[in-house]
Amino acid sequence: MTRDTLNIGLFGFGCVGKGLYDVLEHTQGLKATIKTIVVKHPGKTRALPPERFSYDPKLILEDDSINVVVELIDDADAAFSIVREALTRGKAVVSANKKMIAEHFNELLELQRIHNVPLLYEGAACASIPVIRNLEEYYDNDLLTSLEGIVNGSTNYILSKMHTLGQDYAGALSEAQALGFAESDPALDVNGDDARYKLSLLAAHAFGIFVRPEDIFRYGISSIGQEDIRYAREKGLKIKLLAHAKKAPEGLQLYVIPHFIPAGHKLHGIDEEYNGVLVEGVFSDKQFFSGKGAGAYPTASAVLSDLSALTYQYRYEYKKMGRERAGDTAQAASAYDADPLIRIYCRYPAAPEHNHSALFASVEESYSSQAFNYLSGTIRLGDLHRSGLCEDREVFLSVLN
Repeated sequence: MTRDTLNIGLFGFGCVGKGLYDVLEHTQGLKATIKTIVVKHPGKTRALPPERFSYDPKLILEDDSINVVVELIDDADAAFSIVREALTRGKAVVSANKKMIAEHFNELLELQRIHNVPLLYEGAACASIPVIRNLEEYYDNDLLTSLEGIVNGSTNYILSKMHTLGQDYAGALSEAQALGFAESDPALDVNGDDARYKLSLLAAHAFGIFVRPEDIFRYGISSIGQEDIRYAREKGLKIKLLAHAKKAPEGLQLYVIPHFIPAGHKLHGIDEEYNGVLVEGVFSDKQFFSGKGAGAYPTASAVLSDLSALTYQYRYEYKKMGRERAGDTAQAASAYDADPLIRIYCRYPAAPEHNHSALFASVEESYSSQAFNYLSGTIRLGDLHRSGLCEDREVFLSVLN
């Protein structure tokens, strides 16, 4: 069977899996059929009859008539086992599992090379925004200098509700979970891990340098408070969790951390579950991408695009890693090889023992009250990482642009 006719084995029928099923039902022109759906929990109520579901991965992996495996489960370890087996058996794979792909990036490159089959994962980055495809194709010969953006719809939804409606963090998070934008365990989103998995993948396609997620600095939004929102409002700013990648003489700067975004900035108006990505190149200058970054149908639309691409034998070439390197161990780097000096706002408890000014290279502004203190100034990323501030639940940090 050629891949102009897609016989699909689908793993997972949660939010995105059900979204893909619906999208395929309403898509004209794509020769694609979901033959088998494998799920984990037999007793769970689902939108399709029970006989549509199977529970043994072998029914997909060992079926030679299935030429495409779509992996949409939330267990990264199980997902890697499925994807590895599928690629080994010569099946094309589409996945939206950014954690699995980022944690096994080099192994997956090698499997694609050895077995000469594609793995596509547009839905793993920014849901409905075709960022990876553009980095691979449109910018394949452009020298990119920076990439930054809002790449996590869950945290953006929470921050938007706190800013526009005055909701507290817990209430906004609960609403995001009820709408399916955040998981029942939201730690990966609110701690910044989801964003750094995505940043690891985007940087590989943008710059040809793979940085392991655990080597990328990340700081999330879980300690944000109303005083931080008030500070932003008073200064005409919004707080957004940004993933940042920039080429510098010292190396590639990579980090995920909240930023204060001024009015007029492209990302200032990106609210709720939307994502926005700014790309800058030597020749192309600045380009801006925006679209829904969370939800069943936006992510399913990216999976659908990958399926369509398979019908004309599309695959990532990893051009910026060098064609001779695609499939070999990608270049390794640490986010601290380039140790940028960044401007930081630091809000901390009103207590003498919490004076953090000594950690900063310079202090620009400080404020003290009975309720809380804050200071702003410059600090090296590596010093911030080592300072212990990021682990202090009574502290909130945000970059000042």
